[in-house]
Amino acid sequence: MTLPRKSSNSSSLSSNSKAKWLRQNALLTLTIGAVFIGVLVGCVGRLGEPSANTARFVGFPGELLMRMLKCVILPLISSSLITGLAQLDVRQSGRMGALAILYYLATTGIAVTTGIILVIAIHPGNPAHYPGQQNTKNQPIISMADTLMDLIRNIFPDNLIQATMQQTQTKIERINGSDGILIEKYKLGHTDGMNILGLIVFCIAFGIVLSQLGPRGRPMVDFFAILDLVSMRLVSLIMWYSPIGISSLIASKILSVENLTDTANSLAMYCLTVIIGLSIHSLISLPLLYLFLTGKNPFVFAKGLLQAMAIAFGTASSAATLPATFRCLEQNLGIDKRVTRFVLPVGATINMDGTALYEAVATIFIAQMNGMELGLARIVVVSLTATLASIGAASVPHGGLVTVVVVLTAVGLPVGDVSLIVAVDWFIDRFRTAINVLGDAYGAAIVHHHSKEYLPVEGDGLLDKQEGGSELMALPENGRLLAEKERIEEKGKYYSPLSISPA
Repeated sequence: MTLPRKSSNSSSLSSNSKAKWLRQNALLTLTIGAVFIGVLVGCVGRLGEPSANTARFVGFPGELLMRMLKCVILPLISSSLITGLAQLDVRQSGRMGALAILYYLATTGIAVTTGIILVIAIHPGNPAHYPGQQNTKNQPIISMADTLMDLIRNIFPDNLIQATMQQTQTKIERINGSDGILIEKYKLGHTDGMNILGLIVFCIAFGIVLSQLGPRGRPMVDFFAILDLVSMRLVSLIMWYSPIGISSLIASKILSVENLTDTANSLAMYCLTVIIGLSIHSLISLPLLYLFLTGKNPFVFAKGLLQAMAIAFGTASSAATLPATFRCLEQNLGIDKRVTRFVLPVGATINMDGTALYEAVATIFIAQMNGMELGLARIVVVSLTATLASIGAASVPHGGLVTVVVVLTAVGLPVGDVSLIVAVDWFIDRFRTAINVLGDAYGAAIVHHHSKEYLPVEGDGLLDKQEGGSELMALPENGRLLAEKERIEEKGKYYSPLSISPA
């Protein structure tokens, strides 16, 4: 009599645990499922020879997702950076910044080296498959010096409002001289796209100065803390729409690619080289670095980032994935918000491991397709330029494709040959964006591990999850009651089903 009862109890417990897991991970399950549905819909849809309008209509829900995510980037980055830094003294923020920069340089260097070794060993470029160089003589080329100066100009924007919409970029105009010879005239212009790097630098300076005001700056700190809370609530709503948008984005991309089979055949080895390099970096290099520096299991950590990785794959944008990365690190993995709000926005802008690896592979691949073998000196130039160019890469879809031009120019390769890799960039871009996000997350965890002993328990203005699983309200005195009320009324709404609640 007891055995059947035990079996029934065991079955009931198992069923309850599965139901609990599904409730906690509903959004993750939907997001991953959306990726597969998008691929399936895209592949099946191609059988009916869809028109351009079909792909456009299929991609409309995805376009809405991208617009919503981009809409919350500015309030989220500004409020999170200012709030986090305003609660730290200069020594704490300086220590975290130094650790983050060292990590970014190390991992980017490792990624570039991995890519160069693989592309030389596999040698995916075959000149016999290249139909011929395009004529690029009439295309003006922006020099490396101008690109570097543009990067510095964007770090220090002259108009903060304009920085929310445009970036500074050197442009070349060709005019006819009096003797009929074309004269190149350089002038400063602007391109569409938020100047995230400049906004981050301003917010960092604003937050550090605010932290030095003490009690006088407390009302401003509370304002940005509430703005941060509101931004995250908006993100929570957007995340529940994200599976629909991700499925739409992937399906529309597959539907819109011309000659998918021919493209896959001609560039298969190039894609394989990049993906192998990204796999080595994400499954070996980054986990070993995390294990060595923290002594913790890197794969348990990576498991908590699955939703952010899936969104990165769907949107192909580090900036658009930033809200989800915040949620995964803070709610699933218990990383201190003061660390994530400082490290992640900076990392999403300058820490582009996947992009740096891709740029190195793409440059040497194009050289191989042109029958050129790069010597050691030019390979060193590729590695250095890829590292610097990845820092300036916009954290938006296909940002890395733009900076490949800089690397090609640095080693004297025809810029027009970027067309060789444009056809498959939409596919590779999703993998390298996911690796960029993973690298940022590992960096935040490493900085948190080595900084938490210096972080005060009180006065951060945010909800901190401590190692023991307990949650402590560490807020300014004039914000404590409001936050406690918010927590009582909203717990279960603010946290996503992805949250791993303490037992």
